[in-house]
Order: sequence, then C-alpha cells, then structure tokens
Amino acid sequence: MLDKLIAIMSIADLRRKLLLTLALLAVYRMGFWIPLPIVNQERMQANLEKLQQGQFGSIGSILQTASLFSASQAGYNTIFGLGIMPYISCSIVFQLLATVYPPLERMQKEGESGRRKINEYTRQASVVVSFLQSLAWVFAMNNVAGEGSVLDGYNTLFFQVGTAVVMTSGTLFLMWIGEQIDAFGIGNGISLLIMAGIMAQMPGAVFELLKPALQDGVGIGSDSGLDRLFLLIALFVAIVLAVVFVTQAQRRVPIQSAKHARGRRMFGGSEHFLPLKLNQSGVMPIIFASSLLMIPGYLYHQLVERLDIPYLNQFSALPALYYLSYAGLIFFFSYFWAAVTFSPKDIAQNLKDYGSFIPGYRPGNRTADYLEQVVVRITFVGAAFLSLLAILPSLISKLVAIPALIAGFYGGTGLLIVVSVSIDLIQRIDSHLLVRNQAGLASE
Repeated sequence: MLDKLIAIMSIADLRRKLLLTLALLAVYRMGFWIPLPIVNQERMQANLEKLQQGQFGSIGSILQTASLFSASQAGYNTIFGLGIMPYISCSIVFQLLATVYPPLERMQKEGESGRRKINEYTRQASVVVSFLQSLAWVFAMNNVAGEGSVLDGYNTLFFQVGTAVVMTSGTLFLMWIGEQIDAFGIGNGISLLIMAGIMAQMPGAVFELLKPALQDGVGIGSDSGLDRLFLLIALFVAIVLAVVFVTQAQRRVPIQSAKHARGRRMFGGSEHFLPLKLNQSGVMPIIFASSLLMIPGYLYHQLVERLDIPYLNQFSALPALYYLSYAGLIFFFSYFWAAVTFSPKDIAQNLKDYGSFIPGYRPGNRTADYLEQVVVRITFVGAAFLSLLAILPSLISKLVAIPALIAGFYGGTGLLIVVSVSIDLIQRIDSHLLVRNQAGLASE
C-alpha cells in the first residue's frame, strides 16, 4: 500500500488533483465552525439534545436524516446549515422531469450542450429553493428548535432575511466547491461532500463505542468486553464487504453484432455484453422511503403538542409494521427509479440501429420485453438488499444494545454512500495509474 501511495504522489497531475480535492474538503469542514450571527449557540445545542429524546424524537430524527444526505449539520446553526440539500432536491426533480416533460427530454438528448442547459436551470432553481428553505427555517427557529434559540434583539425581519441570505450563500459556495472538484480535482464533488459529512461523524461514533471500556475497563461478557468489540468489528467488515459486492454486481446480457461484408472482407460478428447493475437505483430508494416515513412521526408530534395527548414513539407498539412499511417503500421506489432511468425500448432500438442483437431474441419488441424481464428480476434482488441494509441499524442497535450513532455505520444511507463514493474514487485514481502502466489500487 505504501508503494502505491508513493506511486500516486509521484504523478504530478494526480498529486495536484488529490491535494486540491483535500483542500476544498477541508474548507467545507471549516464552514461548520462558523456559526450564524443571530443564533444563541448554547441554547440551540441544549434544545437540539432535547429533540433527540422523549416526545421530540421525531423532529430530531428529521434533522439527523436531513443532515446525513445533504452534507449539512443537524440544527442548521452554521453558514453551511442547509448543506447541498437544495441542489440535490432540484437535481432529482429535473432528472424526473426530463423523463416526462418533452422540452427537457429533447434537451437531454441534445448531448453535452443540453446537459449544460439543464445544469444551469438546476443551479438557478437551487438559489430560489435555498433562499426559501433558509427563510422558512429562520422564521420557525424558535418554534422548532425551542424558545431562546435566537439572540434577544435579533429576532427581527431585517436580521432574519440577512441570515437567510447568508445560509443561501453558504449553499451556493458548497455548490461551487463541488463543481471545482469535478473540474480540477478528482471524484464527484457533490458525492465527496456528502461522504465527508458522513465520515466526520466517525470519531464520535468510535468514542461512543470505546466509552464503556475507557470508563469501566476492559472485560469479557460486558458492555466494555473485548468479545463484544470484536463481534462489532467483524460484523462491520462483513457488512461492508457485502455492500461492495452488491454495488459492483452486474447482470451481463450477451450482445452480438451482425456480420456485414465490405468488398471481399467480412466485418462485425463480435461478442460483447450489456452490463446491468444489480442496484441500479443506488441510495435513492432509501432516501425517499426514510423521508416519507418521517412524515407520520412529524404530524403525530404536532398533534401531541396541539391536543395535549399522551405521546408514544411512532411504530413503538408494532415495530414489525415499521419495518414492513420501510421495506415496502424501498421496493416501490426501487422499481419506480428503475422505470424512470432505464428504458428497455430505447436500448432495444439503439441495438437495432447499430446492427447488434441479443442471441435468441429478435430485435425490437422481443428484445425490449426480455430486457424488461431482466431488469424486474435484478431490481427485486437489489431492493431486497437495500431493505435489509436500511433496517440493519435499528436491529443491531436493539440486539447488541449500542447507541444509534454507532449503529448508523452498520447500514442505511450513510454506509451505502460511503462505499459507492469510495469505489468511484478508487476507479478514477486507477484510471490515472493504468494510463502510466502502473498497478491500480484495486489490483494486487
């Protein structure tokens, strides 16, 4: 491994890209130490701790989930409080609209120029959404985070609008950092920002895991026992290996090009394959499902406050109902996302235009029907794995009796994002090494 690191740093272009990427990520993390000027930080932190407990748990889970896949901070009390959630939301909306709105669909098919136009529209929409979200949060800060979260004398329209502008500027700056990483660094900028936000929670999770051993000493068969620690480490390694396997898994559909004659010579007839990823939808089904499941808890929390009725944690009486609902939504969004992003008819038509075919199936509708059957089958397997991965943190937290912060690294959205982005980063670094006839990071 040391030799490979030396080889990476010996390539001037790759070294420059890596150092620039690390510097931009460091700037991103520094922004979380710059607080909003109107927020009472001590009171805000105390209120946020209450949100994670008792009858405020639903609001706390919403903030934690939002901060997880938006590269933001729970509580929104820094200049990067919104993270890049507005940009991610607008990107998803435009991606979905491009499949049902004809002008955007035609624009997407124009190639690079069309994609640049859609990206420009996405940025413009992100500015509006960022300002509206930040303004709504500032107006509702006392109601959601608790009384006293805003400093006395600063809870006026002038300071509220100014704070919303600051938060919007922070989101735009993060968008700029992501674009600079895409252009001059290495890796996908937005994905790396999200990954950095998730990995920043790892030191706290490790401390929580080792806290019993630091307080009570190391023993066997207790909360601080070595057997329990080794079990958790082995379980984490096994889950990561499974995630890597499923993320890289493909269903290779054989493709054969037709033979054609040019003069006295025959061309074509080569065999290749069409790679279909087992998990085509990535992390999106988990994000959509977890977002929808937060709505009942939030509405119930509002009813508790307004009607003064006894509070019960959502799904506490029927945990199986929660897990079944979670899994059912993941299956639904997996098939929905596959239907939106994968068009068997278009692929079948492209194969026909290029003179290629799937052995045993006539070009055209028969090929499209076959591809659709394959996608339905592999999507079922991918959705089943995502469902298991999403439910694992809750199960491990209850069975092994560890805090939710630690259990979050054993599955769910965070682990899938970290593994996917890490694999993509390794592949990009390998491409630079292989061009120079050097062994890649993934090779032995």
